[in-house]
Amino acid sequence: MILLALLLAAAPRVTYVKAGRLFDGLSESYRQNVTLRIENDRIAAVGVAPPPGASVIDLSNATVLPGLIDCHVHLEARADRFEDIWAFKTSPMSKAMVAVVHARRTLEAGFTSVRDVSSDPFLGPDLRDLINEGYVPGPRIVASGPCISITGGHCDLNHYPPNVRIDVYPLERDFQVADGADQLRHVIRAQVKHGVDLIKVAASGGVFSRGDTPGAPQFTYEELRVAVEEAHKAGRRIAAHAHGTQSIKDATRAGVDSIEHGTLIDDEGIRLMRERRTFLVGDIYNDDYILAHAEDLHIPREYVDKERAIGQLQRDNWAKAVKAGVRVAFGTDAGIFPHGDNAKQFAWMVRLGLPPARAILSATAWAAELLDRQNDVGTLQAGRYADLIAVPGDPLQDVRVLERVPFVMKGGAVIKDELPRGPATALTPSK
Repeated sequence: MILLALLLAAAPRVTYVKAGRLFDGLSESYRQNVTLRIENDRIAAVGVAPPPGASVIDLSNATVLPGLIDCHVHLEARADRFEDIWAFKTSPMSKAMVAVVHARRTLEAGFTSVRDVSSDPFLGPDLRDLINEGYVPGPRIVASGPCISITGGHCDLNHYPPNVRIDVYPLERDFQVADGADQLRHVIRAQVKHGVDLIKVAASGGVFSRGDTPGAPQFTYEELRVAVEEAHKAGRRIAAHAHGTQSIKDATRAGVDSIEHGTLIDDEGIRLMRERRTFLVGDIYNDDYILAHAEDLHIPREYVDKERAIGQLQRDNWAKAVKAGVRVAFGTDAGIFPHGDNAKQFAWMVRLGLPPARAILSATAWAAELLDRQNDVGTLQAGRYADLIAVPGDPLQDVRVLERVPFVMKGGAVIKDELPRGPATALTPSK
């Protein structure tokens, strides 16, 4: 009896998933009528037949894809509060509770992994760990600490009296603000000490920050080289917030792993990014939300004016970079718009010239490579986590079907199942 109990305890939990169409992230086309064998939280085999009596999830009437990945989110940020006053009324505890809600919304929207790029110390890593423990639901998180800024730069507290402090600012010299090589090394080492997966630096000015210009360089090339060296030495990847033309080139030459925004990239910057295989993470949807809600959400005029000045330029330059062969990863800046609406960016990517299959790859296999998680997520093959979604319809014909994901599985567990079931019918192969 003891031996039998031990054998039963050691036996894997096995589930089979039947996919009518399977986009596995390994190519730009579908495989038809494929069954996946899932053991515990990972895929054990693809293209197998379920034995009699097996536990089967029948998605024969649906298109099955890897769980989606958003490489640029802010889970602590609310998209319904933009007035400066809210920054002074929001405690770290409030942000943490908000982030828990946003994590669940993001997961239920089909995004089973995200890269959280900048949060209070150290909300991102703490939320990551709680989700990994199974304590709260949410996507797998690759977490940074606070975005690292120069004094007076994007991510610093600008244009207030010197006695004004909020949230992390009493700790800014430890975790957020750095000038020169020595301070950068200290801040990056301090963030690594507290468990971040990723370093983020503000190489240029920003849109949602007071008193700076998006195109203006902030960290110098020499400082960025130090930041890259220190991050990579610690085994962390590094992302550079960079709207400005010179900052994009400086950060790329310095060796960052991704350029966030990339708004004012020029031909030389495109060439450098293509040659060095630097990822471009362009948030090309949120302009719609910002401009549509500028008045009713009381978004500060300075922010709106900056967005009006560069929003279309960002889209035009993103399209130019994609056409030239720059590698792209899906990232939305969710938190500027409501969490859970992340997939609305797909339609813009396709509209600007990226084929639907490649838009999906940018949020699956390519995004996993940027996150350095390609052995775990991003594709549906043996050994990867059983993170998958299913949608009715054909996203290679209409990528907008991904905006309403009715079936989500993470680690072999069904998170959401609102997929209509009907008589089994063969899906028409996508052309």
